[in-house]
Amino acid sequence: MKKFVITLVLGMLTGACLFAMLLYFNPLNQQKTLSPLSVSQNEVIILNYSVVAADSLIYTNDGDSQVEPYPAKVLQLWEAPIRNTDAMATVLNDSRSMPVGIGVKFSSDSESTDILNGKAIVDSVWHIYLPGRGSLFVHQTENYWNYLRDVVIPAYWSSGDNWRGLWTGHITAGPGSLATARVIGGSGEFAGMVSDAVESFTAQAYSVDHGPVALDAVLAVEVVSPEPESTTAP
Repeated sequence: MKKFVITLVLGMLTGACLFAMLLYFNPLNQQKTLSPLSVSQNEVIILNYSVVAADSLIYTNDGDSQVEPYPAKVLQLWEAPIRNTDAMATVLNDSRSMPVGIGVKFSSDSESTDILNGKAIVDSVWHIYLPGRGSLFVHQTENYWNYLRDVVIPAYWSSGDNWRGLWTGHITAGPGSLATARVIGGSGEFAGMVSDAVESFTAQAYSVDHGPVALDAVLAVEVVSPEPESTTAP
């Protein structure tokens, strides 16, 4: 009887390990490297920012998450309806690292998360203002599975509780059919515009204690001319 129990336990442990390995190395969940906007014939605005909380103008969450709010005395989102939401305001830079605007981003954990299928989903919205050009809104579904698999999990496996390296990948997974975010123009030259956007991360360091240490992001926004309003002849 004892031998049977030991065999059963070892079998269960082996099965669990094989399942974890299959989940981690699932070839169906590989990172997409080509952005749909890379072949666009329209202007593409490149907006850079740091995802590290201390590099933002303001960052807040429920106060109990891994990443601490910044600055320290900022109000926290501890109320039940927004407890799983992060809010950030940050300076947006162009491709030459020159400030070109301000972005406010709200991100919330999604109920559509399905780790078994490689989906660690976050729903987010951007409100972006570019002085001299106008404002726009970005509605985005983000998938963090590849980032978790390649950066966060290795940090927890490391004896030093950290990860260092170079990882680049898209986090945008929708709601567009080509895994792009939806852009709605607000004011200025963007008024009436409907287009696409893609956000990507470049990670260089991650700490189990503090979260992202060196993590930069690029938000690429396609600029298209608004469709003229149709007129009906009298």
